[in-house]
Amino acid sequence: MDAPLSTPCNIQICEVTCDSFRIMWDMTPEDTARATHFFIDLSRKANRDPNRFKHRDVPTKLVAKAVPLPMAVRGHWFLSPRTEYCVAVQTAVRQPDGDYLVSEWSQVVEFCTGDYAMEHLQQLLDKAKGSAGRLLKFSVFYRNQHPDYFDYVRKECGGLMRPALKDTSGSHGSPISGKLHGVFFSCNTEFDTGLPPKDSPYGPLRFQIPAGHLLNPNICLYFADFYCMYTAYHYVVLVLAPVGSEGDAFCRTRLPMLDLASNPFLTYTAPQRPGEEPLYCHASDVILEVLFTEPVHLDQGGVEQISGHQLMSLTTANAKKDPSCKVCNISVGR
Repeated sequence: MDAPLSTPCNIQICEVTCDSFRIMWDMTPEDTARATHFFIDLSRKANRDPNRFKHRDVPTKLVAKAVPLPMAVRGHWFLSPRTEYCVAVQTAVRQPDGDYLVSEWSQVVEFCTGDYAMEHLQQLLDKAKGSAGRLLKFSVFYRNQHPDYFDYVRKECGGLMRPALKDTSGSHGSPISGKLHGVFFSCNTEFDTGLPPKDSPYGPLRFQIPAGHLLNPNICLYFADFYCMYTAYHYVVLVLAPVGSEGDAFCRTRLPMLDLASNPFLTYTAPQRPGEEPLYCHASDVILEVLFTEPVHLDQGGVEQISGHQLMSLTTANAKKDPSCKVCNISVGR
């Protein structure tokens, strides 16, 4: 009768990305020499069930041929970004009759997958370009909010709209969610008037600021996300960060930078002749959410009542991305 396999110990997880990781553990030299397969039990931490995949006669989620450690795990799992997982391993020796001699399960180790890498953001950017549509002129950025917000800004912040932490709306793997601070603005206009829409999903008051205050040659423009919320229309999240600012430093290694004068979403064209004004354009077929990474003072623009209705059903606050949409999803998770 074959000697039992020792229990894998000292489980280590390394090189974690949004959709892959490497795993290694300690085995005796004798077990290393005779192990033919590894069994990997991987599950989301929130759904962990200690009784699943823990029986010798039930196949686990992954049966892999023994390879030199650390072993790469990716793709097969459809790992999701920014998600906590539990993992345990068994070693096994395949017998002549096809059955397995297996070790006891190792201890369970927890880890969390990472954000989208630059290559994943580039894939998302390529998809977003196909939905952008033609460019339309605009002249102001605007921010819709409730009266209480503007009262607070005036009384408690000296009129300064301070950057707030980006919420978890949009793609689960977006590097800016929960990490980058900014002030959100819109710039989409109505086709017939060229003006901001009459209605608002965020509040009955609207702060408007001339486009040149936020979009000019001293600003870096970054692509951050592309998503929808079970609707036909899509959102593109862009970041505007003054050159050399903390926000610029954060985005430079995490997000694709866009050319201010030539991109499908938001452009600045410098005056061609003396006396001319710059030209500002936005994409017509997506809703732009523009995050400006520095404080903005109310004195730089004006606050007015919207002329339409407040449509709270259209808010994107902490909205979850539709994981089934073929237009705005990429293959590395949602």
